[in-house]
Amino acid sequence: MSNATNLDGAVTLITGAGRGIGFGIAEVLSERGSVIAISDLDAGAAATASDAINSSGGQAAAFQGDTTSQDSTDALAAAVLQEFGRIDILVCNAGVIGAPGYQDRTEHTEADWDATFGVNVKGFVHTTNSVTPHMRERNIGRVVNIASHGGRKPRGARIALGSVQSPYTVSKAAVIQWTHLLAIELAPHNINVNAVCPGVLWTPMWETIAENQKTNNPELAELTSREIFDLSINERMPMGREQTPRDIGKAVAFLASDDASEITGQALNVNGGAVMN
Repeated sequence: MSNATNLDGAVTLITGAGRGIGFGIAEVLSERGSVIAISDLDAGAAATASDAINSSGGQAAAFQGDTTSQDSTDALAAAVLQEFGRIDILVCNAGVIGAPGYQDRTEHTEADWDATFGVNVKGFVHTTNSVTPHMRERNIGRVVNIASHGGRKPRGARIALGSVQSPYTVSKAAVIQWTHLLAIELAPHNINVNAVCPGVLWTPMWETIAENQKTNNPELAELTSREIFDLSINERMPMGREQTPRDIGKAVAFLASDDASEITGQALNVNGGAVMN
């Protein structure tokens, strides 16, 4: 690991990297020289993403992993170490917006709380528990947690996340607090821990958000998912444009580099100014 544009030889494990933000992170870090371990609950998606990285001249391998299970993340870490010999960078990215069918609900349910905390919080804890003992032994490492600007503060805009998505936003606030605590714990071992808080990105997850907005707001019922997304951008983004998975990847690449060696315990918004704290 040398600088923000050169991660030559660094081995990065990214959870939930079969598509969306995770794959965007994988693309950017691969372009900057990192070897990528792509993990996803969907083994087929992980394999497709890995093939795409390799066909573009990078080096990647696919791994199936369920972050809700400590046994599964332990097996994942062991498999990556067997394949590549070390893990220099861990990106905890796997996440859900709610329990299956949430897009059709007007209120959150107990299942939404269980799903979001099981994946978005405990999943990060499990993965970190599996990987950081190896980093401690080597006395070096980078951990980057993918949170959300939705975890910063409640928003009241018409297109903002409604009560049905409260479990998601609270889970992302927990990720930010987890990042702070983990940074203190791992600092004596020369391990930097930071978070990136994405804003509004056109991903499969946001398509379900748009479907939920149509369920909850009659004014949006005749709009397409993309039209609802564009309306959200126009109402909430001072810079007037959406973010992309590659934008998140660039922030992760910086925090994973030696240029960020004195940055730890921070949560960086990448959201076009929509939330500024």
